Amino acid sequence: MDRDNIDRHEVKDMSDESKDELNADAITGEPGSHPVGTTVGGVGGAVAGAAIGSMAGPLGTLIGGAVGAIAGGGAGHASAEAIDPTREEAYWRAEHANADYHKEGYDFDRDMHPAYAVGYANRGRYPADARFEDHEADLERSWNEVKGDSRMEWKDARRASHDAWTRVS
Repeated sequence: MDRDNIDRHEVKDMSDESKDELNADAITGEPGSHPVGTTVGGVGGAVAGAAIGSMAGPLGTLIGGAVGAIAGGGAGHASAEAIDPTREEAYWRAEHANADYHKEGYDFDRDMHPAYAVGYANRGRYPADARFEDHEADLERSWNEVKGDSRMEWKDARRASHDAWTRVS
């Protein structure tokens, strides 16, 4: 489907499959939009992330902030297109047991997801050429803020965070 030559007014009459293919914004019909990111960016990013976090705790704040970390609708849109927290969580849920650092007894939701989220949700805060190692102290602080009931210490969570950082880079 040609995203550039589509009548935005016709999007509302398209099939759900066609809308999904366009990743069309439900309000504007703009192809490639990510309504969560656009909205979050449009209302001030970090504030909206904090609102999400108030419902989902510190991890929700981190993930919400990843989508809207940069204030402004356009910036929020770009951020959301770059990092889709739902897609990242699904990917790591499926792949975490294949990692060489996976340990039996670790639960994805309790232990591993916060570690991966530190990597993918924080990545957008830094320039494209930033290295994980150069910001590790900040990432470790983030880990300590969002780890919740995880039984992992940073030395264990670090590799999962690094993998998630690398995947979205």
